Amino acid sequence: MVDFVPRHCAPRTLLHVRPGQVQRFPADPTGRPAELDGVLVLFTGAFPPRLPLAAPLLDGFGPAAWTLSPGDYAALDRALTEIAAEYHAMESDPEDTDADLTVQLLRQLLGAVLLRMARLPQSGGAASAALGGEVFRAFRYELERSFAATRSVQEYAVRTGCSARTLSRACQAATGRTAKQLIDARVALEAQRLLVHTDLSVAAIGRMLGFSEPTNFGKFLARETGHTPGGFRTDER
Repeated sequence: MVDFVPRHCAPRTLLHVRPGQVQRFPADPTGRPAELDGVLVLFTGAFPPRLPLAAPLLDGFGPAAWTLSPGDYAALDRALTEIAAEYHAMESDPEDTDADLTVQLLRQLLGAVLLRMARLPQSGGAASAALGGEVFRAFRYELERSFAATRSVQEYAVRTGCSARTLSRACQAATGRTAKQLIDARVALEAQRLLVHTDLSVAAIGRMLGFSEPTNFGKFLARETGHTPGGFRTDER
């Protein structure tokens, strides 16, 4: 599961989990982690080279999963094998005088992987940006920065430099949802993350997300998810 959405990990599945997203791995009936066979690559957002065409992959809005074709899988498998070989060679020889060159090579190899991902069918990020245009791109970055401070479409429109009507049209073109729906969904997601993965009280979480009263927060989450805050926390844990 990525942010509470199940992802079926059949062979040739590619998952992209971004910072802040909640992960949950499957378990067998006894509660022990199920066996998974895969390659895990961890990197910071600052490590790959600057690649404008791959930038949507590094934000919080792109797709989380792909089912790769045999050809795409083979190409990515070769690329990741080369990254692993270079990384382990550098790790095994800390006195290597060419370590700086190896780091730069790793940056470029990772950049190549991201570019391969960016051209996968239905990659989402670039397509959404094109459909919604600059207005949608500006909105989603502002939403990520301000969702705990305001849920007003009008205020986001002012910050984005357009009318509320233009903003909602851009959001609908990119996602099929209105600006208000996207704002509420982002607040609800953060509430779910905090309820399951912190011990903060329901009231404290509500205040963090801009609700003056716990009852208002409870009604909001019930409307968005079908669960009360306490019920969601109990069920997911």
